[in-house]
Amino acid sequence: MGIPIGGARYAAGDQCLMKPENNPDQNDRRSANRIDSFRHAFAGWGYMLRTQRNSWIHSFFTIAVIVVGLWLRLNTIEWALLAIVIGLVWTAEFINTAIEAIVDLASPDLHPLAKVGKDIGAAAVLLSAVTAVIVGVLILGPPLFVRVWTWVVRPGS
Repeated sequence: MGIPIGGARYAAGDQCLMKPENNPDQNDRRSANRIDSFRHAFAGWGYMLRTQRNSWIHSFFTIAVIVVGLWLRLNTIEWALLAIVIGLVWTAEFINTAIEAIVDLASPDLHPLAKVGKDIGAAAVLLSAVTAVIVGVLILGPPLFVRVWTWVVRPGS
């Protein structure tokens, strides 16, 4: 049995065009070195910040959580958990934006499956953001409540 690739079936040992060494055009698309790889990654991040309004919302909340965490003097485990969920939200947003770009390229006309792909990508971002809010409230909520409560009960302390 083989793997269907582009309408043809390839057995395990066949010359597969998906392998870069068998497809000269593929080799031209690789980064020349690791620095170029990082350059491409930062270009993607820049694209996100320039074109995706939600990335500014994520940026605002990322900075707000970091500032509040510093103010509350969180411990290492709390920082690690916050870093994981912040990274989760950003990763979901990056993947969702990539999915949207690829779907727009592959399906310039409106198509029900294009909508499904985009909706599922958006749902992934929503799920990661809700998870981050829950973790953030669990970690930041109690010490923040204590700090704010002491300000209300004993102003100036």
